[in-house]
Amino acid sequence: MSTNAPTSKPKLDRRIQRTREQLGAALVELIQQKPFDSITVQDVLDRANIGRSTFYTHFRDKNDLFLSDIDDFMAHTATALSRQSPESERVAPVKELFAHVAEMRPFYTAMIASGKLHDVLEIAQEHFARGIEQRLAEIPRARTIPAAERGAIAHAHAGALLSLMTWWLDRNSTSTPAEMDALFHRIVWGS
Repeated sequence: MSTNAPTSKPKLDRRIQRTREQLGAALVELIQQKPFDSITVQDVLDRANIGRSTFYTHFRDKNDLFLSDIDDFMAHTATALSRQSPESERVAPVKELFAHVAEMRPFYTAMIASGKLHDVLEIAQEHFARGIEQRLAEIPRARTIPAAERGAIAHAHAGALLSLMTWWLDRNSTSTPAEMDALFHRIVWGS
């Protein structure tokens, strides 16, 4: 998939957005309690207090809900700096991502146990590569990077980010999210 242009989804009606959030939150809670394969759509419906027809209006199955929820989160997170800190020289919101992941450690552990971590990392790679490429086009310090090379460089940095996050989690590192952000950006800027 090309990372040349950022994609954006049309804004959802608030009721639809709220329904999708309730379903996603219910699934995340359930994933932390039992294996993904043993969770049924009915379990999600009961937890979210949403009707079956409403669920199937939005999603094909629980896997579609899961991937959609991850996709939405990663898309929002990967572009946060462009929206919130355009003057910053940070290319990715590492501190914010690591803080969130630390809070959601049980979810991370459940993703490993369920075999879904690969799906999460694949979606994250795609979104962070696009987000980093966008940041490289916005940051004055990075404008010397030829446009034709930004995609490859962004993809490599996104991979490094996810590898660093996995390393940090797997080793129960005592480094703070802010320290990991600083480390990542030293890698990016070569200093």
